[in-house]
Amino acid sequence: MQPALQHAARVLKQGGVVAYATEYCFGLGCDPRNHAAVRRLLRIKRRPVSKGLIVLAGDLSQLSWYTDDIPTNVRDNWPGPYTWLLTPRVHVPAWITGKHPRIAARVTAHTQAAALCLAADMAIISTSANRAGETPARAYREVLRRFGNHIDYTLSGDVGDALAPTPIRDAQNGNIVRSG
Repeated sequence: MQPALQHAARVLKQGGVVAYATEYCFGLGCDPRNHAAVRRLLRIKRRPVSKGLIVLAGDLSQLSWYTDDIPTNVRDNWPGPYTWLLTPRVHVPAWITGKHPRIAARVTAHTQAAALCLAADMAIISTSANRAGETPARAYREVLRRFGNHIDYTLSGDVGDALAPTPIRDAQNGNIVRSG
């Protein structure tokens, strides 16, 4: 495993905020179960907790703490650039779901993002690397310029070929909540 990837995984495990490449843009991530880390990430982004956050996994097993209801139509689309709204387990905290009754989750096919989740041995928060109202950062240097020392580590990498954020679909009815 690459030393940079190992370092990023260590930072996540220690409660830090990391920037990393995803399918469309750089994301900001942290341990979803670490309330202090999530609060810090939200402050950095200037994002209200009520909006909720996406949980990104390297494989399906990493979502087992968050949901035990993954329909076949969702499983058939993962790994891939698709975010689904799923029924959360009862213990999933509101700082992840926000004001929403379901949790947004994705098993990514982006090689480096998946490797980061697997190296950290956890699903991580995935929210675009931007402050509220800005366009997402799509390059390593852009993340450094925008966030500097406000985040703990930026993992160098390339974003995928997606031309828009991943679509978000409701797993119960297949409706598109956010088009990609």
